[in-house]
Amino acid sequence: MACGVATAGPAAAADYSKAGENVAGSQIVRHEGVRTGSPRLDPAAGQTLGHDVSGHQGAVDWGQAAGAGARFAYVKATEGTGFVSPQFDQQYNGAHDAGLIRGAYHFARPDVSSGAQQADYFIAHGGAWRGGGSTLPGALDIEYNPYGDACYGKSQADMTAWIADFTQRYLAKQRRSAIIYTSTSWWKQCTGNAGGFGDTNPLWLARYAPEIGELPAGWDKQSIWQFSRTGSLPGDQNYYNGPMNRVEALARGGGSSA
Repeated sequence: MACGVATAGPAAAADYSKAGENVAGSQIVRHEGVRTGSPRLDPAAGQTLGHDVSGHQGAVDWGQAAGAGARFAYVKATEGTGFVSPQFDQQYNGAHDAGLIRGAYHFARPDVSSGAQQADYFIAHGGAWRGGGSTLPGALDIEYNPYGDACYGKSQADMTAWIADFTQRYLAKQRRSAIIYTSTSWWKQCTGNAGGFGDTNPLWLARYAPEIGELPAGWDKQSIWQFSRTGSLPGDQNYYNGPMNRVEALARGGGSSA
């Protein structure tokens, strides 16, 4: 598998200078900040602890993560159409070897290429879903632009169309709906609070506060809540909104949300 920054092709002129630092929530925390306090969970939901990592964490000690309670993990695979995380193989395969259910995520760059092109790139470089019950559907990390305008210079209608282009291509190729990672504030600002994805794409919500708060339009619940940037596990801390058998069902293809 290739890693690092691509040197040829249509995305070669794009700026990937921050790609190693761009991780799920890195721009959300800069724009929205952090509220302190332990997450207030619904005991009836039986949340399952997990985390997400990227090349920023380097080689992860997955045995230690599993021992600390991690049951699932998401790993950054790609950005745009010109960057593959150099730590992806160690992290993605290591999580599996330690007994975690794992998935890959893609840091969206709507300023670089179409949604369909980025879905293809993601699938080709680690984002493919595999049957067998150990792989979660790929996730689209769509958040504030680290290189400029928060909405990548797109109108709300164009941004909504770009996300649909990505998710529809992923579904067509993988027969699984991609998870959408975002924050409510970004979703409102950059899509106009588009409500057309809640019935098809599970929500991975980023909010660093004791409570979930308002969800983006179209979703009545989150599947995953990224509630903290730091904690007992490497990378960001997450709760799946359901017991472990729901995580397993999502990996098998038997369920799309919590």
